[in-house]
Amino acid sequence: MLNAAQTTPVTAPPPAPGWAELASHRGFLVRWTRQRLHDPALAEDLVHDVFEAVATGRAVFGGRAALRSWLVAVLKHKIVDLARQRGGHDSLDAHDDDDGEGPQLACPQPRPDEIAEQRQRLRRTLAGIKALPEGLRRAVELRLLNDDSTEEVCRALAISEQNLFVRLHRARRVLAA
Repeated sequence: MLNAAQTTPVTAPPPAPGWAELASHRGFLVRWTRQRLHDPALAEDLVHDVFEAVATGRAVFGGRAALRSWLVAVLKHKIVDLARQRGGHDSLDAHDDDDGEGPQLACPQPRPDEIAEQRQRLRRTLAGIKALPEGLRRAVELRLLNDDSTEEVCRALAISEQNLFVRLHRARRVLAA
């Protein structure tokens, strides 16, 4: 007698999605991440990390859900990993105010020492951008500092959209180091 496992035909796993199919979801994933994290650069990095995980085989599409749903799930895991990595330093939850009556609605004004530290960090970042190799520096200047659209930057540099995202990702890694 055959059991259910023996009578059910074995189906082949779905074919791995192609790069063009994955990249078609990039805009949605970046917008989705920006809405949650309110940090455009971090959103770009996390989406790039998702595509890197897919490309290296650390995340494999099993076909049990729609491709976009699966990509969002991988992205959610990346966000959780980031939160764990930061050790809860940047909480997205509302904090109680001093009187304990509820969430704090207004951001406190930065202290003078915090302002000075932010200015120093900005100077170091701008100096780091100037020190980047030409291709990375131009991509950062046009896309992030000038806030030119992706299409405009790609035209100006005569590169593909994927190449631009790789350049921005590499520049951020260099600046973070």
